[in-house]
Amino acid sequence: MKHELTLTQAWDKIFSLSEKVNHKKVTFATQYGLTLAADLYTPKHAQGKLPAIAVSGPFGACKEQASGLYAMRMAERGFVALAFDPSYTGESSGEPRRTASPDINTEDFMAAVDYLSTLGDVDAERIGIIGICGWGGIALNAAAADPRIKATLVSTMYDMTRVSGNGYFDGDDNEESRHAARVALAKQRLADPQAMAGGVVDPLPADAPQFVKDYYDFYKTERGYHVRSGNSGDGWRVIGTQAYTNARFLYYINEIRSAVLVMHGEKAHSRYMGEAAYHYMVEGKAQGYNFVGKPNPVPGNKQLLIIPGASHCDLYDGGYTELKGKGEPKNLIPWDKLEKFFNDNLK
Repeated sequence: MKHELTLTQAWDKIFSLSEKVNHKKVTFATQYGLTLAADLYTPKHAQGKLPAIAVSGPFGACKEQASGLYAMRMAERGFVALAFDPSYTGESSGEPRRTASPDINTEDFMAAVDYLSTLGDVDAERIGIIGICGWGGIALNAAAADPRIKATLVSTMYDMTRVSGNGYFDGDDNEESRHAARVALAKQRLADPQAMAGGVVDPLPADAPQFVKDYYDFYKTERGYHVRSGNSGDGWRVIGTQAYTNARFLYYINEIRSAVLVMHGEKAHSRYMGEAAYHYMVEGKAQGYNFVGKPNPVPGNKQLLIIPGASHCDLYDGGYTELKGKGEPKNLIPWDKLEKFFNDNLK
């Protein structure tokens, strides 16, 4: 069943529309009966069947932020690119709002591939995906599940199941901490299942860790604020990510045969998650993974790219030399390298 959505037609992104692309709002259905809202970017004056890319993330963001920027930049380079709002978020359908699950979010990516495959100007044999931040881990899970995905970029990646179950830097990776979290979530379900929490802290404490300051600078200032972004607002339902806390969804990424590029910032607090996922994907084992699998059957098309000097949020929009998106752009997203990766692997 496809739900009718009322979409904002006025341009309301955190970036300006490129003169090199066409843009329109679209919707598509998932196998869970939800309807997702998306922005479709296509290169102007392109002819014939084109390769295509579906983009989502960061976790808690909306398509008017980083995912839309990535999609538009890739469309400038000759790809049909779809930036979508995940289920229960942004302009997409789903109640209660701001709810997530590994299964539903993986299906979001696969449904985006379904949609792109139906477009007359898309070569259905040349479809890739991009997952940013928490959607990097989801993208890897989708690539493991769906061989139609021929190339995957994960940028400044979080493994949401790892950080939900183990805490940051695996600081709560023990039974006692997980049990306490389960008890609290169980109580919350009866006390107030609609309660919201988890937006970027505001006001910003003076002693906040640097990565929290970076989040604040992106989500809470004119650099990246958007009214439909949970991270810019009141976050997620307290129990909205409960399914993530008791799951580890990258178990089979060591069996991904298609091409994968893991891109992370040298100074990103989340770098350990991207590097561990890359090593487990290639070698079948990595620090932070209790399970051990066999080495990847096709390791040669897997890449790890560390961007010198980049923080986590620098790879949302390229970064700036001053706060609030002021000063000079640092241009830390290597668009030419991303173009080459997808061109090389979407043949």
